[in-house]
Amino acid sequence: MIADSAAPEARPSSSWEHSSTARVIPPVRPRKLAKVPFVELAGGRLQGVVSSGSDIARVYVSSIAAGTHGYSCGTNNNRPCGGLGHGMCKHLRALVDEAVLQYGLDRVARYLRVEVDAEVTTGAQLIARMRGSRTPAAGEAVFSRFLRHLAYLELPGTTGPLPEMHWFPATGAVG
Repeated sequence: MIADSAAPEARPSSSWEHSSTARVIPPVRPRKLAKVPFVELAGGRLQGVVSSGSDIARVYVSSIAAGTHGYSCGTNNNRPCGGLGHGMCKHLRALVDEAVLQYGLDRVARYLRVEVDAEVTTGAQLIARMRGSRTPAAGEAVFSRFLRHLAYLELPGTTGPLPEMHWFPATGAVG
């Protein structure tokens, strides 16, 4: 870990910096988690888990790369989505729509590096500005993070620290 060279009294302090919790940015608008239970802007991609419309036991791991807009969608057992033969499938469209609800259109567009103007107000209009193509992407890490998030939901509510999170730096200094 890189030490913070500034004296503690010289840097601004927030109460969240001295706890084992992270600030959670509330969603721009409430969203229903049944269709897209997990969405994130991470690893240079908009990525997440989307429920199947036809099989309750099946989910799809979908992603769109920032900049290139290469997209990928496949089941949790690595079978490609059948809807990708016609461009972006309904799972990718649902992922973009939910990302816009979670993070806001401007933030999603900036992250994906999509040029937008005042006329773009929906996820569908944002998708229309993308010119990516089908690009294979490994969804295992995304699905694994989703499962880890589900495990946290099963924990009883507590204000105490979680042992597996002890390695986070207490000062918030990153270097």
